[in-house]
Amino acid sequence: MSLGKLLAAGVFATIGLSMNPASASVLDTVKERGVLHCGTDNTAPGFGYLNTKTGQLEGLDVDFCKAVAAAVLGDATKVKFVTVTDKSRFDAVLTNQVDVVFAHTTLKPARESAISVDFLPINFYDGTGIMVKSEIGVKSLDELDGATFCTTQGSVTETVLASAFKAKGWTTSKVLTYENLEKLFAALGSGRCDAMSTDKSALAAWAGNSPNPSDYVILPDTLDKSPFAGFVVANDSKWRNALRWITYGLFQAEESGVTMAKLDELMKSDDPFFQKLLGVNGGFGKDFGLPDDFIQQAVRAVGNYGEIYERNLGPDTTMYLERKGTPNALWTEGGAIYSPLWN
Repeated sequence: MSLGKLLAAGVFATIGLSMNPASASVLDTVKERGVLHCGTDNTAPGFGYLNTKTGQLEGLDVDFCKAVAAAVLGDATKVKFVTVTDKSRFDAVLTNQVDVVFAHTTLKPARESAISVDFLPINFYDGTGIMVKSEIGVKSLDELDGATFCTTQGSVTETVLASAFKAKGWTTSKVLTYENLEKLFAALGSGRCDAMSTDKSALAAWAGNSPNPSDYVILPDTLDKSPFAGFVVANDSKWRNALRWITYGLFQAEESGVTMAKLDELMKSDDPFFQKLLGVNGGFGKDFGLPDDFIQQAVRAVGNYGEIYERNLGPDTTMYLERKGTPNALWTEGGAIYSPLWN
């Protein structure tokens, strides 16, 4: 082949490559499908739990799934919930079984670097705790040398417990793992393990929902930080950014007093901030491939972050977790729930 033909072939090859469509974002897939596939647990009261009385999933993580469906598709009912466990949740995203996971998942560097997922903003701050049956009379972790601990398979808690044993020089304590929180709690109740270790919120929920909550004691020890966040497949910035700002929108709505009850009134406001935040006069949606009213739709469906928290973890629930004085309070109240500027 002559030099001219070689050059021509190279030019056309380059043109051919440039004409290949880029890989579609999950955002485009969800819009085309018309249904969000959202991974969540069904054994974590307050976060993702199947209410046997209603037959419905409920919890903070479930409401975040609904908020995304409302923001992206304009309808919170357009979501298919896919049950995931601590062990299966990452594979579910990587194999496209789900578009996003909200399942009380701790954000840590190895998960973004080694598993190839991108985390969304932290939506709950927790810590690793320990629960025992009150009948054994244990008051702190230091009294559990040689005990059998149980936790969930594939959770960070396995590593946290191993580090705690090593730091204390314990050589006879051991860890048993179970598929989900339901089986984990059953193992503690039946005596297969002496102590149950997982996030303190889950411990409080399972104890609170038990027939006799006083049968269980959550020890004062906190073994490690456990900030929860949803996550998506790595390197899809279009999808990740859309979900980041949906999450931030729920935070900002609480800070700005945008509630389900006040939404219609605030949509009539002459304040340019509310007009743009709620997509009444322009909006931020087009920046993320979303409708301009995406925050309005999310709040209308599930409320702002405070309303979501109150519904699932507030004082009228069996797993009440106080926000005041914790990182789960708004930043204006000394907490860490914080949205960047909306301007």
